[in-house]
Amino acid sequence: MKKFYFLVLIIPFFITSFGQQASYTKTKALGFSFFLSDFQTAADIRNNGLVSVFRAKTFFKTQRMNPGLALNYLSGMSRHIDFSATLGGSFLDYPIENKPSFSSDNFLLESTASLNLKLLSDRYWVSPFIDLGVGASNYKKYFSAFIPAGVGVQINFIDQAYLLINSQYRIPVTENASYHFYHSITIAGNIEEKERTPKVVPVPVVTDRDGDGIVDSLDACPDEAGLAALQGCPDRDSDGIADKDDKCPDVAGLAKYQGCPIPDTDKDGINDEEDKCPNVPGVARYQGCPIPDTDKDGVNDEEDKCPNEAGPASNFGCPVIDVVIVEKVNKAAKNIFFATGSAKLLPKSYKSLKEVAKVLQDNPSFKIDIEGHTDSTGGHEMNMKLSDARAASVAAYLKANGVDESRMTSKGYGPDVPLAPNKTVAGRAKNRRVEMKLRNY
Repeated sequence: MKKFYFLVLIIPFFITSFGQQASYTKTKALGFSFFLSDFQTAADIRNNGLVSVFRAKTFFKTQRMNPGLALNYLSGMSRHIDFSATLGGSFLDYPIENKPSFSSDNFLLESTASLNLKLLSDRYWVSPFIDLGVGASNYKKYFSAFIPAGVGVQINFIDQAYLLINSQYRIPVTENASYHFYHSITIAGNIEEKERTPKVVPVPVVTDRDGDGIVDSLDACPDEAGLAALQGCPDRDSDGIADKDDKCPDVAGLAKYQGCPIPDTDKDGINDEEDKCPNVPGVARYQGCPIPDTDKDGVNDEEDKCPNEAGPASNFGCPVIDVVIVEKVNKAAKNIFFATGSAKLLPKSYKSLKEVAKVLQDNPSFKIDIEGHTDSTGGHEMNMKLSDARAASVAAYLKANGVDESRMTSKGYGPDVPLAPNKTVAGRAKNRRVEMKLRNY
C-alpha cells in the first residue's frame, strides 16, 4: 500500500507519456461511480463558518454522508477540456429549506453536465483538474437545479482506462435545492479506439540556415527565423507585417501606416480615423472634438444652463439679471406680511406680490425661489412648518396671479438661517421674513 502512495506522489513530477498516441484528446468513455453526499458539513459551514467546522473536526466523516451510485459519460473536447455527464441515485432524507423533514429515506435522482478543465492532457499518467457545470435533481415531487463546482485528479491506468477522484460543492439555484458536498470515485473505460501515430517517413535533408522550417531557396530572410506566411521573415509585434518592412517593428500596427498604429495627432486617446477633430484634443462622446460652447461664453454646453445665451460661469453660463429688477423683487419681499402665528397673507402684501408676478410675466425665462424664515420663538418643528407654509402661501398667490408653478420653488427654513440675534425684539423682527431670489436657469 505504501508503494502505491509513493507512486501517486512521484508520477506528476516525472512526466511519463503514453506511446503510440497521435492525439491526446480523450475519446468517448463510460464509467461507474461510487459517491458520498454530505449535506451536514455544508450546513455547518453556512451556519457556523468554515473555521468553526475545521476546529470541530466534523468534516469528512462518512457516517454523516449518504452513499450512492452513478453512471458517467466522458468525451474530450480538446487536450485540456473534457465533457462529463453523470446520472446518479441515492436514498436519503433530503433536507429542503423551510420544509419539514421527510423522516424517511427516499430516492434522490441527480444528473449533471460539466466541463473538466485539466492541467495536463491524457498524455500524462496523472492530471489534476477543476470542473464546473450545471445539474438537476428530483426528490419525490420536488425538482431543483444546482451548480456543481469542484476539483479532482485523473489517473490513467492504461491507454483505455481511467480513475477519477473528484470533490464538488453543489450550489443551489432553485428553492428546492440544498447546498452539499459530493465526493466521488469513478472508474471509466474508452468505448472507441484512439487514433494511432502514423509511421514517420524520413524526408530528404535540405538547407535551412535559420532553422525556421523554410528552406533557404524560398526564405526571404534566410538568416533570421521567421514565419511561412511572411516568406520566412520575422514579425516581432505579430501584426502580419515583416520586420524588414515595418517602421514600428515592436508595436502592432496596420499596413497602410507601414506597420505603425493608427496615429492620434492630438493625443486625446481617440485615433485619427475615429476623431472628427484630429488636431484638437476632445472627448469620445463628441467623436474626438471638444465639448461645444454654443454661445461662446467660456462655459461648455454640458455645464451651461443657458447654452444659447452668453453669461458668466458664476451664473452657470446664464445672463446676469438686471440689478434693478433684482432690487425690485428684494424690496417687494420686505413688504410681505402674515397674520400672527399664521401662514395667511395680509392684504397689505398684495401690491408687492403683484409687482413680482408682473416681473415674472414680463420675463418668461425667469424663475423664483421663495424662502420662509421665522425667529426662534416657539418650538423648532412648529417654526419649520410655519415657515414652509408661509413660503407656500406666497407661491400660491403668485400662481393665482398668472405665474406657472413650474417656475417657482418654495421652502421653509424656520429659525435656522437668522439675519440677527434672536435675543432682542428688533433681531427677531428681522428674522421673521420671506426672501425671493430670481434666477434664469
